[in-house]
Amino acid sequence: MSAQFFSQPIATVTVEELARLLTETPTKVQFIDVREPRELELASLPGFQNLPLSQYAEWSGNILTCLEPEKPTVVMCHHGMRSAQMCQWLMSQGFTQVRNVAGGIDAYSVLVDPSVPRY
Repeated sequence: MSAQFFSQPIATVTVEELARLLTETPTKVQFIDVREPRELELASLPGFQNLPLSQYAEWSGNILTCLEPEKPTVVMCHHGMRSAQMCQWLMSQGFTQVRNVAGGIDAYSVLVDPSVPRY
């Protein structure tokens, strides 16, 4: 993933909005977590598909077969930086409703659900 993808503004979703989406519309939204599998072992949220950025070469060629470009897509990482990169890349691939989780899973743990471990 190169720097050419980092030119468009990225819409965000707060962790409180994320909690609502996970509860109220889980099948209407694509939830993507770009953290590493070892990070998911420490803390994760149900409903997220894992597409680690470090494995970009493995999954990027099939992105249009495993995700729907027109469907709302929410992307999360630990603090929001890697997910922002993924959001930019998805938009460059024609995804139209991409949102980055502001603060990532760490903010979710602090502001929504303290039972989600922090690391």
